[in-house]
Amino acid sequence: MNNKELAQKILELSGGEKNINLVTHCATRLRLVVKSEAEVNLKAIDTLEGVLKAQHSGGQLQVVIGAKVNKVYEEFIQLGNFSSNDGEDMPKVKKNPFNAFIETIAGIFTPILPALVGCGMMKCLSSLMTTTGMVDPSMGFITIFNMIADCVFYFMPFFLAVSAARKFKTNEYLAVALAGCLLHPTILDAAGKIAQTGVDRISFLGLPILLVKYTSTVIPIILSVWLLSYVYRFVEKIVPDMLKVLVVPMITLLIMVPVQLIAIGPFGSYVGTWIAEGLDILFAKSGIVAGALLGFFRPILVMFGMHYSIMPMQVQQVADTGFTVLTASALAANIAQGGAAFAVFLKTRNKTMKAAAGSSSLTAVFGITEPAIYGVTLRYKKPFFAGCLAAGLVSGFFGMVNAKANAIAIPGILSLTTFSANKYIYIIIGVVAAFVLGCVFTLIAGVDDSVMGEDKKEDKKEDEKENVISCESIMVKSPVEGTVKDLAEVNDTVFSDGLMGKGIAIEPKVGKVIAPFDGVVEAIFNTNHAIGLKSNDGVEVLIHIGLDTVNLEGKYFKSHVTNGQEIKAGDLLVEFDIDGIKKEGYDVITPFIITNSDKFNDVIAVKNGEVTNDDDLLNLV
Repeated sequence: MNNKELAQKILELSGGEKNINLVTHCATRLRLVVKSEAEVNLKAIDTLEGVLKAQHSGGQLQVVIGAKVNKVYEEFIQLGNFSSNDGEDMPKVKKNPFNAFIETIAGIFTPILPALVGCGMMKCLSSLMTTTGMVDPSMGFITIFNMIADCVFYFMPFFLAVSAARKFKTNEYLAVALAGCLLHPTILDAAGKIAQTGVDRISFLGLPILLVKYTSTVIPIILSVWLLSYVYRFVEKIVPDMLKVLVVPMITLLIMVPVQLIAIGPFGSYVGTWIAEGLDILFAKSGIVAGALLGFFRPILVMFGMHYSIMPMQVQQVADTGFTVLTASALAANIAQGGAAFAVFLKTRNKTMKAAAGSSSLTAVFGITEPAIYGVTLRYKKPFFAGCLAAGLVSGFFGMVNAKANAIAIPGILSLTTFSANKYIYIIIGVVAAFVLGCVFTLIAGVDDSVMGEDKKEDKKEDEKENVISCESIMVKSPVEGTVKDLAEVNDTVFSDGLMGKGIAIEPKVGKVIAPFDGVVEAIFNTNHAIGLKSNDGVEVLIHIGLDTVNLEGKYFKSHVTNGQEIKAGDLLVEFDIDGIKKEGYDVITPFIITNSDKFNDVIAVKNGEVTNDDDLLNLV
């Protein structure tokens, strides 16, 4: 599957363009903010070729793709006008405050990651060239090189102003104007001369504006843009339409700039400084414990996409102290997961997994761990936690020796030059130890290929497959009366390609869905066009009435059951108007899918032609 096909599949399974408010990506993940999670076929996305993992986390649909995510993203945005969808019509869903905070931080920092990583890697090269003597630090070449490396950090408020404005849905240019006021020479020059002049504030209408150096700061501009989003909407609401263009921006800035410089800016700056100093104190007092805990939980944060919550603290540390103690723990975690993946490469007998483990081990060493975590270690479970343990031990060692990095960079072997020169030997020892311990702990814990399910079966010889003793077969009756069709005839690749599982399709003649077995209703969509059931024998099915009928928003459908309701074979589940659906232009063919068909040796259709609710339709063996 090429990048364009993968992007198309993800879009279709995410509910289509109408269900997507925002599209962005990070180093390994395509991140979608969707209107309704119910319209997302998470299981089908998770099984797509080229997708390592799909999950809902932090208010986003995160599709973990790996190194080619940028190419998939470029193809994705060509499929619709996503930039014009500002998400104002997104259903208001009450979110856990912690998840909402993580989503906000990720939404602000994810778009600027390319600039952060690019400049961070430039800093790595600069450190490498100067510390090894390759380039004279006084040369104009290295001066310009350092300028490029430092620009995103020096002008951080500008970058954050744009991404925060998009996140808070307010005017980007007014947000940039606020950042400009924070970094205006009037403030910066005066703040830089406090020691000479003794003047640490200026007066505005009798109110003091403290002189603070806002370069590289994070919190002041984020708080300012957040408040701007409310002030701008309020002013726009009360100003007459004929005066909006002239008056709204002026009044907004007249309110926001003094508030920002008098209150928000100093407060945010001090909070950032306290955080940076607090981290330094924490690591100084108990570096081993702090480092060990951060190293152990780092892969878990990555697993849930929450590691971006640490980014503001790293940036703030670099801005205030010139170093960050957090990169070392991330480095230990990434290398340890690489070592764990390498152990899987050594031990697994699954050819597909061996290839994946070998390549993902290499990418983890270079700082990208999602392929190793989602594709290898987490699937086996024990290697994942073996890597966490190795990371905790090595990160505790880094905390003990007070290892610090002087730039933000992808925590891999290319970032080693960002660490203090007098700590190089400790960093090298730690990197080697993390990889070796991750590998050794995994070998001790064991690599059990049986957890791979179908992947393991693919490696068996054909004669072994033939000799497999199956359990007693299970018969499933038809849920709909009509004409039996092969899934390949369904004009939807999600079903015809078997992405959801094996099964059959029915061209209905009676608009009723009847329970095909005794069991429970696992899911009934709010539009009533699809229903998921689970039998008492463990058979999981999806009955999808028509194609794209979710667009009817429940019209022509009537449900007689609710989520979690117990059902008996023959119970009426859903009624639907076949003629009404057809008049709206929708195909009524109904896929009947065994969604856990991987749990059975085969799913065999036992009935062709016309079928009634009393007929056996599928034999699960």
